[in-house]
Amino acid sequence: MSTPVLPSVPTPFAPYTLRLPEGEALPLVCDSPHSGTLYPADFGYSIPFERLRAGEDTDVHVLWESLPSVGATLLAAEFPRAYIDPNRDADDIDPAMLDAPWPGPVNPGEKTRLGIGLIWRDAGQGGRTPIYSRKLGVTEVQHRIATYHAPYHAAMRQAIEAAYAQHGAVWHLNLHSMPANAYQGLGIQTDKKLADFVLGDRDGTTAAPEFTQVVAQALRSRGFSVAINDPYKGVALISRLGRPAERRHSLQIELHRGLYLDEATCERNAGFGALQSALAGVARDIADYVRTQVK
Repeated sequence: MSTPVLPSVPTPFAPYTLRLPEGEALPLVCDSPHSGTLYPADFGYSIPFERLRAGEDTDVHVLWESLPSVGATLLAAEFPRAYIDPNRDADDIDPAMLDAPWPGPVNPGEKTRLGIGLIWRDAGQGGRTPIYSRKLGVTEVQHRIATYHAPYHAAMRQAIEAAYAQHGAVWHLNLHSMPANAYQGLGIQTDKKLADFVLGDRDGTTAAPEFTQVVAQALRSRGFSVAINDPYKGVALISRLGRPAERRHSLQIELHRGLYLDEATCERNAGFGALQSALAGVARDIADYVRTQVK
């Protein structure tokens, strides 16, 4: 059973959980930046809570909970992405959402245009429901960055650099789930069926093609359909971390929420256990590959 999710958490909490490798530690660092379900008391949203929750990658870190047992590090955000999104750069800010000018540089990108930048403007199925009925204070956003976004990135950086220092290489998996209407949410008109899994390597620039194919084969061998960079290529985290020429490989993995979740209620469906078991096997295959690369 999953833990009930509250509309507001009245007390402070750690911004992330970090599970270290069990047994032999591999340079395999994995993170789930969007599965957090602790909603800070100062959020101040005006949207119905069930619509706000549509942005969660609910339970993704639980689906992949076997990763430490194969030697990987697993980092997971505790705060929700709608509050502040750790898979965005700290300057990916929409100035129109603020009640005063931002004191530093702003660099709003495509995700901000879609209403899902560093601080989300919109949520709900299809991402078209305004989250706030107010402007956000500059100090409020600065607090979110300092208390949640920055510590998450510091933990990720520490794990990545420690693995790289020890092994001269690192493999990073950025773990997500995607809604059934993913194409629509991204403003893409298509008749294509959404794959079970989408692997994003920013068109081969953040991970060696061999690594992407290892992950794809691990999934396909268990009966899943896999697409590469369609419709998700990966955003800030893998863009920053992935430099395959330096043996720094970063790959985003999106899984179809319908495989494990009732999207209307965010409750686990009958497929949860089977998917979790299958991903344990995928984790073993990936770990086996990484182990061959560092011997």
